[in-house]
Amino acid sequence: MNHLLSIEELSKDLIWKLIDHAATLKHERNVGTHEHKPLQDQTWAMIFTKASTRTRVSFEVGIRELGGSVMFLSSNDIQLGRGEPIKDTARVMGRMVHGAIIRTFAQQDVLDFAEYSDIPTINALTDDAHPCQILADLLTIRERLGTWENKKIAFVGDGFNNMSRSWMWAAKQLNFHLAIAAPSECLPTAQYIDRLDSSNVSLHTDPIEAVKDADVINTDVWLSMGQEDQAEKEAQFDNYQVNSELLKHAHPSHIVLHCLPAYRGKEITEEVLEAYADVIFQQAENRLHAQKSILSKLASRHSDKF
Repeated sequence: MNHLLSIEELSKDLIWKLIDHAATLKHERNVGTHEHKPLQDQTWAMIFTKASTRTRVSFEVGIRELGGSVMFLSSNDIQLGRGEPIKDTARVMGRMVHGAIIRTFAQQDVLDFAEYSDIPTINALTDDAHPCQILADLLTIRERLGTWENKKIAFVGDGFNNMSRSWMWAAKQLNFHLAIAAPSECLPTAQYIDRLDSSNVSLHTDPIEAVKDADVINTDVWLSMGQEDQAEKEAQFDNYQVNSELLKHAHPSHIVLHCLPAYRGKEITEEVLEAYADVIFQQAENRLHAQKSILSKLASRHSDKF
């Protein structure tokens, strides 16, 4: 593993190893026994063209706890904001820093940076993928339910955003059923489903059908960053709110996940978010531990220690 660019590129075995190591790192942090510093004497750059709370805080804390130094660069801080090609930025930074974490719009920008920089590159969110969040969510599911294997996970909302796409690849790689509920215009394209080629994913326009007997009900904002002015798209989601009535159809011991930020009263009600706040904010905390696992793996990419 030289980079983390998408869930699609991860094997089942590697996903398990990353989650196992994240759990170990979380335990060590909680009891104060972690002493391994795989990023000692390294400097990592965080290049963000999208706003962030959880991603920025968790990566900055994680890098420092693993012994590294970190610099945060917004698009206003570097020449990318003035039109410099990503491959030129990558060539420069690859000669100066030891790794890069990128949060941006186009998936191709992350792919190009990884190719031209020749340093470990982490996708911290693009319009197409959010692999770090999925690993944190899988850790949360395992902590709460014991396993994701043979479970039903429902995703209610935009069926073709970065979260739902990443969940589809996780379902393909791991042994669980993913049911996506979205308006027909917001479901994955036939071409994408053909490329996915997985019987573990089902698509629904009826949220009740998707949530029926689900062990995990997952949602996200209806409009991703950059889509805030698309009122016509948002209007399609009136029947796709995660509320107490919808949850009556889930498995009795279900949990609710939300990657945050949440717009209470839109994709999730205030009542439901507060009822499941403990697991949702456990999910947010797990970003730190999952990302420390990723960083540790990338730091040891030339050894057999991980």
